[in-house]
Amino acid sequence: MTRRRTREVARIVTENELSGMISRERSRARIVPMLIFIRMLYKGKSVPEATSELGISKRSGYLWLNRWNKKGIDGLVPMHGGGFRQKLTSEQMEQLKGDVSKGSWTTDDVRKHIKLRFNVDYSMRQVSRILKKFKMHYAKPYPHDYRRPKDAEDQLKKTDS
Repeated sequence: MTRRRTREVARIVTENELSGMISRERSRARIVPMLIFIRMLYKGKSVPEATSELGISKRSGYLWLNRWNKKGIDGLVPMHGGGFRQKLTSEQMEQLKGDVSKGSWTTDDVRKHIKLRFNVDYSMRQVSRILKKFKMHYAKPYPHDYRRPKDAEDQLKKTDS
C-alpha cells in the first residue's frame, strides 16, 4: 500500500512544454535535473521516489517542488547573492591601477600601498586577484647591483675600430 501524496505539483505548463523546457535549458545545467524532477512528479511519482531516482536528498526535492509551485521555472533558477561587496570603490581601483602601473611592485608592496593610501586591508591572495584583474603579471624580482654604472651597456658595446 503506497502513501498518498501530501503535496501536489502545480501543473503550470503541459508535459510537452516541460519536455521542451528541458531540451532548451541544456545550457543551464543546474536547472535540467530540477525540470526532470518536476516531469517525474507530473508522471505520478512521489517526491521520495523521484529524489531517489535522481540521487538527490528528499529535502532538495521538496524545496524544488515548493519553488516550482510558487514561481514556476523562474523559481528554479539559482538565486546567488553576488558575493561580498568590494572594499575599494571603482574610482579607488582606477587610482590603484594608475599607481601600480608606474614602476615594478611586489604583491606585498601593493598590499602595503593599499593599506596606506586607502586604509583597506587585503590578504596577499586578494591583492594578486586584483592585479590579475588589472591584467598585470608579476615576476620574480631581479636583483640589481648598486655598483653598476648607469651606462653599462654603452661601455660594454664593441666598437668597430
